[in-house]
Amino acid sequence: MSENKYMAYVGSYTHGKAKGIMVCEVDLEKGEFIPKYEVPVGNPSYMRIANNGKFLYSVSDLGISSFKIDENGDLQFINLGSINGMRACHISVDKADKYIFTAGYHDGKVSVVRINEDGSVGELTDEVFHKGMGSIAERTFRPHVTCARLTPDEKFLCVCDNGIDQVKIYKFNHETGKIKLAEILRTPLESAPRHILFSPDGKFAYVITQLRNVVLVYEYDSNDGTPNFRYVGEFSTLGKKHNNKSALAAIKLTHDGKHVFCSNAGDNSIAFFDRNEEDGTLVQRSVLPISGDYPKQISLFPDEKHIASLNHESGEVTFFKIDYEKGLIVMHGRPIKVETPNCAVFKKIN
Repeated sequence: MSENKYMAYVGSYTHGKAKGIMVCEVDLEKGEFIPKYEVPVGNPSYMRIANNGKFLYSVSDLGISSFKIDENGDLQFINLGSINGMRACHISVDKADKYIFTAGYHDGKVSVVRINEDGSVGELTDEVFHKGMGSIAERTFRPHVTCARLTPDEKFLCVCDNGIDQVKIYKFNHETGKIKLAEILRTPLESAPRHILFSPDGKFAYVITQLRNVVLVYEYDSNDGTPNFRYVGEFSTLGKKHNNKSALAAIKLTHDGKHVFCSNAGDNSIAFFDRNEEDGTLVQRSVLPISGDYPKQISLFPDEKHIASLNHESGEVTFFKIDYEKGLIVMHGRPIKVETPNCAVFKKIN
């Protein structure tokens, strides 16, 4: 039995009976969540735990809600900070826990918000509305900002806009909290870039495209003071047989950078990849069903022996054991009912 104890926090839309964040104990050995109670938050579509582990930040209807995480894993509300706009769909923080970055799908805006010393959400330091038009399709007709995350060297803020098929790269000023456009990655027409992640060594960027169901890989450096993204290739997240109405929803990398997992909504599957650490390329091992509908997000357990699929439309979380040798995920245990789950984060509490 593992001596480490963890809690999981699962965010849900609150249009129905869900209250917001479901607090769960984690059975690390079995790879399961044990629901305990709910904390009221308006439509927490994304959450992030501070790097110091003391605070949880959640998207809410009116901005960003901050919580103190008690020693036993309970959440204590601190404050609600404004982002001066519509509800965000993604948040991230810098390594020093001084800033929160938000992505606004509905208003096409990226925002930067200062974090106060007590962990509360502070002032808005900058905001940029994206402009432009995509294709004739509704989803890619106008700006929809879906992810805002710093590069590993924290010199630049990468902002995915799946409405105009661009990843905008902003230079970030750590003193003022201001951002300034430095570069634009233009992805294929109607690809809809959704999220960006970087390899643990910071050398490669992985951009998932919602409508093309591929992972775009770039080699990254800023040696000359500018953001350089050199295209490596693209890798499909679908199997030979798949649902033609699939949408790539989420991506996770293991801590050692050797493996990548992606969830396909519509196709209702998880793709398992091995990653070449030298050139950043991906080799697909398997694409397997998640036994649910619309895996909007996936979460690797802290020991990375299990993975949870948050099945938004079927209102449940399903659990899988990871077989790295065979390149498979194997469903186990019973799903737990969670109304319209959006995201989940883990916290070690001892």
